[in-house]
Amino acid sequence: MTQSLCAADTTAELALAGDLTRPARLKVPDLLAWPQHEADVSFECATSGVQHHRFTGPLLHDVLSAAGPVFDPARRKDRLRFLVAVSGADGHHALLSWAEIDPDFGRAPVLLAVTIDGTPLDRAGAQLVLPQDRCGARHISGITSIRVDGGYTAWA
Repeated sequence: MTQSLCAADTTAELALAGDLTRPARLKVPDLLAWPQHEADVSFECATSGVQHHRFTGPLLHDVLSAAGPVFDPARRKDRLRFLVAVSGADGHHALLSWAEIDPDFGRAPVLLAVTIDGTPLDRAGAQLVLPQDRCGARHISGITSIRVDGGYTAWA
C-alpha cells in the first residue's frame, strides 16, 4: 500500500443519514467547503474542571440543510418535529431538536468543528460544539454519524 493510501485510511469520516434527500459521507476537509465560524468556548467538566478552547467549523444547520432534510412544504411547522442524533467514535451521543439550530427558532450556533485551538481535526474527526452549553456533556468528539429523524409525530 502506498503512503498516500495509508494517509487516506487515517482520515476520520462521518455519515449524514436519515430523513435526507442527499445523505453523505464527509471528512474534515469536506466541511471546509461551508463558511467557517469561530467560537471561544468554556466548558465546566466534572472530571477536569473548566476547559477553554477555540473551535472553528461550519454551522451544523448549514451542513444539514445542504443534505436536504425532507420537510413537508405543505406543513408550515413540519421541521419542528425533526430530531438530530449525533454519535461519536467513543460511544458518546447527543440529541438536538431541529428547532434548536434553525435560524427561525433557537438559532443556536452549533458547530461541526474542524479545528480546536488551531489544530486541524482531520484524523480525530469533526467535533460537535455547542458554545451556549455551560457543561460540555453534549460536546461530541470524533463524530461518526449524524442522523436526522422526522419520524416523531404528535401524541394523541
